[in-house]
Amino acid sequence: MKHQPPPPPLPLSQPPLMGGAAAGGVASAISSINGSSNNNNNNSETVKCRPPIYPKPKTPSFDKDRDYIGFATLPEQVHRKSVKRGFEFTLMVVGESGLGKSTLINSLFLGDLYKNRQMPNVEERIEKTTKVEKKTMDIEERGVRLRLTVVDTPGFGDAINCEDSWRVCTQYIDEQFRQYFTDESGLNRRNIQDNRVHCCLYFVPPWGHSLRQMDLDLIRRLHRKVNIVLVIGKADCLNKQEVRKLKERILQDLEDNHIQLYQFPECDSDEDDDFKQQDRELKASIPFAVVGSNTILEVAGKKVRGRQYPWGVVNVEDPEHSDFIKLRTFLISTHMQDLKDTTQDVHYENFRAQCISQISQHALRERGKLKRDSISSTNGFDAAISETDRLLLQKDEEIRRMQDMLTQMQEKLKQTHLMEMKKNDSVIDV
Repeated sequence: MKHQPPPPPLPLSQPPLMGGAAAGGVASAISSINGSSNNNNNNSETVKCRPPIYPKPKTPSFDKDRDYIGFATLPEQVHRKSVKRGFEFTLMVVGESGLGKSTLINSLFLGDLYKNRQMPNVEERIEKTTKVEKKTMDIEERGVRLRLTVVDTPGFGDAINCEDSWRVCTQYIDEQFRQYFTDESGLNRRNIQDNRVHCCLYFVPPWGHSLRQMDLDLIRRLHRKVNIVLVIGKADCLNKQEVRKLKERILQDLEDNHIQLYQFPECDSDEDDDFKQQDRELKASIPFAVVGSNTILEVAGKKVRGRQYPWGVVNVEDPEHSDFIKLRTFLISTHMQDLKDTTQDVHYENFRAQCISQISQHALRERGKLKRDSISSTNGFDAAISETDRLLLQKDEEIRRMQDMLTQMQEKLKQTHLMEMKKNDSVIDV
C-alpha cells in the first residue's frame, strides 16, 4: 500500500484593499472571534490572518494646481456672507382704495399682511387724509431670509380734495433718505438699518382713459426720488384690446410730461437667449396689467389661484389673463437687487449731494457772517482791512489759476508718456 502525502495546508485569505473604517471593522470582528474562542476553549488554536494591505495615499498633483491661486472662491464667500446676513427690501404701494393693492401684495409674497384691516365708512372718507402704514414680514425660502417692509398709503385719493395727497409720500421718502444719511455720517456705521424705499408700485385705475392729473402730480414729484413701476389694477375689467390702448395712452402721457420711470438695465452680451427674450417681454409689458387673488380654485383637475365669475375663471398666473407672473418675475426674481442698486447709486446719491451742498453753503454763510462781525468790531481800520481782503482774494485766485495750469501740464505729460510707452511696445526687437 502506497504512502499518501498529507493534504496541502489551506491558503490564507488575503483581505481586499479597503479604507480605514472597513479595516477597523474587520479587525474588531477578528478580535471578537478570537476572544470568544479563548473563552470557550483555551486549548483551541487562534486563527492568524495576514495584516490588511492599505492603499498608498495619492500624492497631490502640484503640476495641475500650480497656476491655481484661489481667488475664484470669492463669489462663494460673498454668497455665504450675504445669506448669513439676510436681505432687506422696502416696497411702497400707492393708489386709491378699491384697486386690489392689498390682494396683489398678498398674492406676490404668499402671505396675509392685512388681517385686521378696517374699511372706513362714507363719513370718514369725506375728511380722509393720506397717512403712512408700515408692515414688516420675514420670509425664508431655501435658506435665504428676506425682511420685507410694505409701506401702504391708506387715504390716498379717497378725499374730495386730493391736491396734497402726494405730500405725505414725498415727505416719507425724504425722511428715510435723511435718516440713512445721518446714520451713515455717524460714528457707529456697522449696523445701519436700511429703510429707504427701493420701489414704488403706483396703481392706475382701469376705468380711466389715461393718467389723471392727480397721478401726474405724484409721479412728477417722485420719479427722481424712487423707482416707480406703474400697475393697472383690476385689469380683468378690460379686454386685450382695451388693455393695449390704455398702456399706449399712459406711455404717451409720461413722454409728454417728461416723466421717467424705472429703466431696465441692458442685458449683457454673454446672457443666454432665454434671458434676453424674457427681458424683452418684461420691457414690453410696462405698465403691468395685473389681477390679484388669494382664492385657490380647482379648474380641470388643477388647483390655480384665480377669481370666479359667472362666465368663467380668471387664472391669475396665466399670462393670457394677467401680467401677474411678469410682475412677480421682475420684482422678485430678476430685478430686486438692481432696484436696490439704483436706489443707492442714483436716488440716494442725488439726495446726498444736495445735503452736502446745503451744508457747504450754510458753512460759507456762517463764515462770512463771522468775518463781517470781526470787521465791524475793528473801528478805524475798515478801509485797510477791506484792501487787505481784496489783495488776499487776488492772491488766492492767482494760486488757484496756477494750480489749474499745473494740473493741465501734468495731464499733458502723462498723455505723452503713455504715447511713448505705446510706441516702445510696438517696436519689435530682432
